[in-house]
Formats: sequence, C-alpha cells, structure tokens
Amino acid sequence: MTPATETTYHATALSYRDKGLLLIGPSGSGKSSLALQMIALGALLIADDHVVLRRAGSQVMMRCPPTIAGLIEARGIGVLKAPTEETVALASVVDLGQVEKERVPPHRNVSYLGVEFPLYWRVDAPHFAAGLLHLLAHGRSSR
Repeated sequence: MTPATETTYHATALSYRDKGLLLIGPSGSGKSSLALQMIALGALLIADDHVVLRRAGSQVMMRCPPTIAGLIEARGIGVLKAPTEETVALASVVDLGQVEKERVPPHRNVSYLGVEFPLYWRVDAPHFAAGLLHLLAHGRSSR
C-alpha cells in the first residue's frame, strides 16, 4: 500500500531558520500558546489549527490552508495576525499531549507520510520555547 502524499492535521506549525516544527496534541493542550511564545522569540508561523502536510521526495512540506493563513488564536485575546512563512520542510515534532518526565529523554521518532521525524514531549518549564528554537537551529547531541 502506497502512503498518502498529502493530508491535513489538527496541529500548529512553525518555521525557524528554514526548519519546520509541528506541534500536535489534543484541543487545549497549548499548541497556539507555545507557538506564540516561539513567535515572540523569532519563529514564523506556518499554520495554526490546521496544517497541510505534503510528501515531496524524501521530505514532508508543511503549509497553511488559505482560509486561515497568517492567523493564530490567543485564548482570551482573540485571533491575531502573525509573521508567516508560506511553506517549510518538517524537521521535528512536539506532542503536547505527552509530558516529559526524563531530564535527558530518549531519542524518539514519529512517522508522517512515510518519513521519520524526531519526536519530543511537552516540558513544563520556562525554557521550553527557547529550547525548541535552539534545537531547530543547532540540533541535538547523540548522547
């Protein structure tokens, strides 16, 4: 069976230094809140609430459905305009529905459209947004 080449997910997507981060998790898990923190630190919004993933060779590209382009929800404030990038290759995934309990977590992976990506779980600490941007910019040690 051939994997799909395009699908839409309930998620939020960001770009930082031309690397894409997909934030997944149940409604209310903090996807938009984390995205707003990361945007304040220099990330660009790809999409909030719905993300289109498309397989392109060995990469998975992320883009926003046109009806919600450039918009992000801030609970208690409203729908805000945000600096955006149209499309970016997915590099890593964060599952906000899972809480990381390990100080140095094991390497995990998740597959989208037949391609494997590093998977991270939510960290309830003030450094989380900055740490994710640093991860995108510089990578993670193999140790």
